[in-house]
Amino acid sequence: MSTMQRVDPESQAQADGADGEQEIEFKPLTREEAQQWRASQPRFSVWRLVGVQFLVGLAAGALAWLFTQSVAVAWSVLYGAAAVVLPSALMAYGVTSSALSRLLAAYAQAAFAGFLLWEGVKILLVVAMLWSAPWIVPELNWLGLLAGLVLVLKVYWFGFWIQARRANLNG
Repeated sequence: MSTMQRVDPESQAQADGADGEQEIEFKPLTREEAQQWRASQPRFSVWRLVGVQFLVGLAAGALAWLFTQSVAVAWSVLYGAAAVVLPSALMAYGVTSSALSRLLAAYAQAAFAGFLLWEGVKILLVVAMLWSAPWIVPELNWLGLLAGLVLVLKVYWFGFWIQARRANLNG
């Protein structure tokens, strides 16, 4: 049977120091330090990411047509790319430009709830687009659709890689 012991903060601080762990002091930044830190961080635009996704989707569709000489494969690749780009653009609009996002921007929890709302809308739109693909794209090539979808999704990782590389070069 265990017994509960009362520990006062002073004896706890001494015990923490005895373990060899050092307590990290937190010092909030001043306004000037925070502005300087923000200025040193690379700017990232979600709209630039959506634009790059769009361009990668167009390039993938063109390359698919060039290599296969099949319009059906090219349309399938383009539709797969669109199944990522259009929902991403809608979410980017909802999170950055909508009246709701401007209203909720001052409240962290409400902004996060707005983000979750737009992420749910994005997922539902992707599912609806993929479900309706056989009726929208004549002679749908599922492998082409999947290739377009995956290529455009990989733009996120490419963007993260570029961002990390810039941070390493700058700092």
